[in-house]
Amino acid sequence: MDTISSHVPAPPPKWVENFAKVGLTAKGVVYCLVGILAFMAAFELGGGSSQSAGKKGVFQFILEQPFGKWLLGAVALGLACYAIWRFIQGFRDTENEGHDAKGIGKRIRYIFSGLVYGALAYLAANMALGNGGSGGGGESRETLASQLLQQPFGQWLAGIVAVAIIATGLYQIYYGLSDKYKKKVQQVGLKHDIEEKMIRMGKIGYVARGIVWIVIGYMFLQAALQSNPQQAGGSSSAFRFLENSSYGSYLLGAVAIGLVFYGIFMFMRAKYQPINVR
Repeated sequence: MDTISSHVPAPPPKWVENFAKVGLTAKGVVYCLVGILAFMAAFELGGGSSQSAGKKGVFQFILEQPFGKWLLGAVALGLACYAIWRFIQGFRDTENEGHDAKGIGKRIRYIFSGLVYGALAYLAANMALGNGGSGGGGESRETLASQLLQQPFGQWLAGIVAVAIIATGLYQIYYGLSDKYKKKVQQVGLKHDIEEKMIRMGKIGYVARGIVWIVIGYMFLQAALQSNPQQAGGSSSAFRFLENSSYGSYLLGAVAIGLVFYGIFMFMRAKYQPINVR
């Protein structure tokens, strides 16, 4: 005869839970530093520039601190943990997304996220080991644009990628502002004040992150339309684009603060979010 305990879900394997929490913490560190450096670039504080506010610039900043190689190595390990956790979410369907088109689409996004952060972990590890870490975010997008443009119907292919990047940014903004996001945080069952802070941090953070994605997608679209891969770029190029626009310092400063909030939101997720594992 079944007992009540047989219907209680087993806790997730500790190693998977640790991977998720370490990964979320490392992601939070990176986004907080990206936001801080972007804010410094916006108002020319401490000689900061938009170029130094990209992911590679953040890794270089960490590397230049006392015990920088060890710190950057720890960040690389954390990002690798995050990538592995995203693969587990995608391949094992730990979020119960299902096998229909919508569920498979979400699981593919988890896997894609794992690939992106796995590449960042590789870049950070290379820099920590003194291998130069060539091929940062902006350079990798230029390379991707160049490879696409060399294919038959290359401009169309690059345009499709650009639209996908812009759509990702728009979805980030939609998700942050939606009731769906708010309900997902509320399901955790936190105290009211912590819950409100988490909702606020995530909402602002998703909007800021979405803006950066949209700008990156716009630059990739320009690369497609002009058949010039050098028009594509990563987050540092997006920061430079914002900085050069009307009221650029204030616009970049606002986005930078939002990215810091997103980093804090990652810390809160690491502390409070239940980790689902089958």
